[in-house]
Amino acid sequence: MHTSGMQADVIVVGLGAVGSAAAWQLARRGARVLGLDRFSPPHDRGSSHGLTRVTREAVGEGDAYVPLVRRSHAIWREVQAALAGALDGPLMTRTGVLYIGPDGSEDAFVARTAAVARRHGVPHEALSAAKVRRRWPQFRAGDDETAVFEPGAGVVHPERCIGAQLELARRAGATLRGDAPVQRIERTAAGLAVHTAAGVLHAPQVLLTAGAWLPGLLAEAGIGWARELRVLRQTLHWLVPDDPAPFAPDACPTFVWTRGHRYEDTFYGMPMLDGVPGVKVGTEQLERDTAPDALQREVAEAETAELHQRLVQPRLRGLSGRAVRRAACLYTMAPDGRFRVDSPAAWPGLTAVSACSGHGFKHSAALGEALAERLLTGRSTLDLAPFVA
Repeated sequence: MHTSGMQADVIVVGLGAVGSAAAWQLARRGARVLGLDRFSPPHDRGSSHGLTRVTREAVGEGDAYVPLVRRSHAIWREVQAALAGALDGPLMTRTGVLYIGPDGSEDAFVARTAAVARRHGVPHEALSAAKVRRRWPQFRAGDDETAVFEPGAGVVHPERCIGAQLELARRAGATLRGDAPVQRIERTAAGLAVHTAAGVLHAPQVLLTAGAWLPGLLAEAGIGWARELRVLRQTLHWLVPDDPAPFAPDACPTFVWTRGHRYEDTFYGMPMLDGVPGVKVGTEQLERDTAPDALQREVAEAETAELHQRLVQPRLRGLSGRAVRRAACLYTMAPDGRFRVDSPAAWPGLTAVSACSGHGFKHSAALGEALAERLLTGRSTLDLAPFVA
């Protein structure tokens, strides 16, 4: 499929979660791939960092995501085997995931999660608050709450996954360039032109997986959904436990705890398995937008104190409000929380993928594979129709 005069068959712009996966999947299928990133991935400047991310097959956000996460798990097992001995740790860790939320609401997150688990045969266990307290005394589940436990779920390690997929992409012949920010993309008579500070690059196809930078790159393309995207700053906090034992991986599951329908009333956390002497907890906010190049990267002590006082202290026993590490990351949110895959008719050869909306990493390996198939053959094994803009 090589095109005379072109520098690549596909230029991948953005080498984070989805871009790294797609670059490898394209290259292993024989495409000439040029991957560009404005930093040096894996890095902590965008959305794909933080040492751990929740992964779960019972995806309460909707049935359409279940095939993606299941295929992603299979791909990461394949990557782990392919790079055996070359990785500094596992790509996935099974911890089980405990979902806790208000009892009696059929449309709340815990109820939706249980419904998805039943429909797709995901092993799970319904638990009362009293059973949660007996099994995991560190959780202060209230009698007005209910829970679901998914024993096969856990965490994925984003920096390792990205680094591993980029290594396999290089081995398959991809050319990858860090510190290469893209300024704009233009249509030409021969295809697409990608402008960078180092010059103009040409390809018949461009896959735009630039995360929080995608809305800016599409600002002039007339793609309506891109104007609806919001970029939001989120914070991560590693809190010191009074005693590490209750938060060890064999004593504590990963958890997602909701108090209603608002993102701001939900928080999540992982056991101590990432090498940091603290329990990682985080929440999500939808109130204040930011710009990716203006992100406030420093997380203040006051932000940790607010999270601890409002959400953590009332629900977790034995976890202090002192953080040994803090970080900020970016969410690119769509109004409905849905992914977007778009190949606009007015831009032949351009495929834009965005709006992972805070729950994308666990799906990213399969999404990258499906995009590679779609770009090279016009169709994908997994159904991307629910995400086509």
